[in-house]
Amino acid sequence: MNIIGIIPARMASTRCPGKPLAMINNIPMIGHVYYRSAMCRTLNDIYVATCDIEIKEYIESIGGKAIMTADTHERATDRTSEAMLKIEKSTGKHVDIVVMIQGDEPMMLPDMIDDAIAPIKEDPEIQVVNLSAPLKTEEEHNDPNEVKVVVDQQGFALYFSREPIPSRKKGGKNIPMLKQVCIIPFRRDFLIKFNQLKPTPLEIIESVDMLRVMEHGYKVKMVYKEYQTYSVDTMEDLKRVEQLMKNDMLVKLYPIKGK
Repeated sequence: MNIIGIIPARMASTRCPGKPLAMINNIPMIGHVYYRSAMCRTLNDIYVATCDIEIKEYIESIGGKAIMTADTHERATDRTSEAMLKIEKSTGKHVDIVVMIQGDEPMMLPDMIDDAIAPIKEDPEIQVVNLSAPLKTEEEHNDPNEVKVVVDQQGFALYFSREPIPSRKKGGKNIPMLKQVCIIPFRRDFLIKFNQLKPTPLEIIESVDMLRVMEHGYKVKMVYKEYQTYSVDTMEDLKRVEQLMKNDMLVKLYPIKGK
């Protein structure tokens, strides 16, 4: 199977402008995501999809591959799909699975990509997979920047929300509190189909792409792992992640030029 990773990234973040090139321990955030994704042996190749020339130039300066995309995309899935089709055209190779790896996940691990891909390789009925990880504190559970998810007994998502779900008000303290981790494998054709589906009311209300999948009658397979990882949505997140990554062992393995 031809499995590629695509990291969508843009400078125009409303909550943290310019965050892809924001420094985390002297390395731009998008560099951390690229280096770590490139360590995954399951991927045949890894690309950054962007509409910003400064991101493209940085990625190419570290030996990476970048694809320029339109600056009109509002969703990472749209940018990922455009990049995938351009990659197929330039390489002449059909893509089987595309893993969308959000550019604001600098703590991600290569194993997380393997874990996310496994169900889609094993079961031909599964079209899209998300990772989930535990929410550690009540503060995280209440944080609207953290996308929460609840799952059924077969491990498929029941609902995603930026609100604290499930409720803690009626004795739900022993029920796992889970967050979405944005490493998302799609079957190639399903990603194209997803982008052709009309946006849905719950997707718009919650600002969570996966709700479009569910509202149109498809399933989202969830894979739970005990990873400690934090996305960067605000400057406060950036400072927290920088502290947590000060002694990160994977950083020592980055093939940084000049080392």
